[in-house]
Order: sequence, then structure tokens, then C-alpha cells
Amino acid sequence: MLTDVLRRFNRTYTQRIGVLDESFLGSGRPLAVSRLLFEVGSDEGVSVRALRDRLELDSGHLSRLLRRLEGEGLVATAPDPADRRRRVVELTPAGRTAYDDLDRRSEDRAATLVAPLTTRQRERLAEALATADLLVRAATVRLYEVAADHPDAREATRRYVAELDARFPGGFDPGGPDAPDPGSTYVVAMSDGEPVAYGGIRPVLDDETAEIKRMWVHGDWRGAGLGARMLRHLEGLAAAHGHRRVVLDTNGTLREAIAMYERAGYTRIERYNDNPYAEAFFEKRL
Repeated sequence: MLTDVLRRFNRTYTQRIGVLDESFLGSGRPLAVSRLLFEVGSDEGVSVRALRDRLELDSGHLSRLLRRLEGEGLVATAPDPADRRRRVVELTPAGRTAYDDLDRRSEDRAATLVAPLTTRQRERLAEALATADLLVRAATVRLYEVAADHPDAREATRRYVAELDARFPGGFDPGGPDAPDPGSTYVVAMSDGEPVAYGGIRPVLDDETAEIKRMWVHGDWRGAGLGARMLRHLEGLAAAHGHRRVVLDTNGTLREAIAMYERAGYTRIERYNDNPYAEAFFEKRL
């Protein structure tokens, strides 16, 4: 049923927003080229790597799209002054004009689509599309393993620490027993070049047990099931590493996390470490 609805929506939406046209929104450029122009214009000085990751394009395809925009005089690509190994892309003055025109055309098309709807219908549509957008992104976001010192892992850890420091009554110091160790395996979820979820496992207590550490989900993504997806992924990693049991600790302030663990089949156990911030302890047999 869900797949039928999703496929029908895709057919309806792509037809009505002009995705099938060779000239997207009458701009003279196809959708892929127009989308790349929009991404460059939305983030001046964006790196080629960031564009590749954000749009999930292979290097060859992205290069061809960039060459077309360069050939039209809309973008310029040059080495990054801060890191000569990277290339950054910027709009030219003609590119800024083309971007503004594309943005106006997109706004006009959206306004035309919803014009027949009442105010209440528009509100319902906005709510439904926001929910659908979040759920589809949460279902399709990529999870991949990273070293604890990888830039994406460091950024996710920074956000994790900042949130705990803001939410815990006495703040949060990431040092001591909560610091990552060489036996850890960490996983990050990225969307639009930004970390949106993070977590890891490490051997602990005995050979059969792994501990889940640093579970974090960006606040804007909560309620979409990404935390549960990350938790299942970490459990799968633990099982693949030969562990038959996972444990974790958390602070009582994180009520939504505790509820998620309980829904996922975790049961409370006695304290198993000296983490000063931990107030609730859980285990699950894999």
C-alpha cells in the first residue's frame, strides 16, 4: 500500500513540476543542470566534494554538469585558497542572474500549483509535505562507518556534546570515561553534507557484550525514526562483530531516548560503569 501511494505521488508530482521537460521551468536547462545551479547559488564557495556528497553524484557526472554551467559562463571553479587540494565553485554575475531567474520561476510554479486550494487545504498540504519530506530523507539517509577522528565524526561529537551540555542540569564534560577508545566503531548519518545522527559500539565487560555509545540525532530529525534506524544499525554491527548482547547507559533527562530504548526491547539493569552522568542502564540480547 505505501509503495503504491509513493509511486503514484512520484508520477503526479514529477509531471506537474516539470521534471519531465527538457527545459526545466522554461529555463532552457534540464533539471539536473538547474538543480546544480541552485545548489551552487544557495552555498557560495561550495566545494566540488560537498556538491558530490550533497547531490549523491559520481565524479564523472558532476564534472559534466559543471562543464556545462562553466561553458554557459554561469559558474567558475578554482582551487580553494584555504586548501589548494580542494576546488570550490562560485556563481559568476551571469550565474547569479540565472539563479535568481530560476528561483523566481520555481516560486511561481509552486504558487500556481496551490492557487486553487483554500487556506485550510494549503495548511494541510504544507504539514503533509513537511512530514513526507522528513520521513523520506530519514529513510534514505546514508549511514557509514568512520574513525573517531574523521571530520564528520568530530563534528557529530561536537554537536552531541553541545546538546548534552545544554540539557544536563549541571552541564556535560566529555572527558574521562566517555572518551572514545581504540576499540570503538562509529557510524554517522549525513544529509546535505551535515551530520544528522551518530553513534558507536565498543567491546565492554566481556567478550559477548558491546556497549552502544554517543547515540545522537539532530533535533530537526527527531520523530522520523532515524534514531531507531541508527540503533538497529549499531545492533547489527555488534552482532557482526560476534557480540550477543549490547548494553548502554543514559541520563534521566533524555526521556525520549529512554522511551526509544524501551520500545526497541531494552530492559533495565544495574549500573555497570562509573560514568558520573549515567542514571539509567539497559541491555538487549541480540
